[in-house]
Amino acid sequence: MTFLGLVLVLLAGGAVILVATEETSRYILFGYTLEPDHFQMFVAGAVTAAVLLLGIALMVAGTRRSARKRRQMRSARAQTSDRVARLEDEKRELERRLETERAAEDRVAAERATADRAATDRTAAGDRAVERDEEDRDTAPFRRDGAGREPAYTEARAHGPAHARMPGDRLVARGREDRMP
Repeated sequence: MTFLGLVLVLLAGGAVILVATEETSRYILFGYTLEPDHFQMFVAGAVTAAVLLLGIALMVAGTRRSARKRRQMRSARAQTSDRVARLEDEKRELERRLETERAAEDRVAAERATADRAATDRTAAGDRAVERDEEDRDTAPFRRDGAGREPAYTEARAHGPAHARMPGDRLVARGREDRMP
């Protein structure tokens, strides 16, 4: 529209310049000779003014339309950038939450692992103590506290303590089922 308005303004301007530069009322246009009277000159001037105003109106309308489109595009870009900024803020917030949750999960897992390790260590220490007690009961000639003075080997019981075995005796270590209460 702006271009068409510019063309019409240039045509009207050219007609004004043509009339202004001629010294007589005889005009030669595209090989035709025109000699208008006063009324025809008035109508030609009115048509030229109408074309000029139409051209200016088309240029203004085209400029307004272009400006409106630019405003809409600016507004759309601003809305898009606002939306992107909100999404980026939301993304950062979600990343912070995820990091916090992961840190909490890692902390809980570390605490759980520490507790499991401590329980395993306590269980292992208890098992080792029980095994030591069992070994002491099963292999020592006498219990550590000295009570009962039971020898650790069953076959040697008839012939005396475990260190005083007789030749031909078979030594059998007591197992878990033979433990003393």
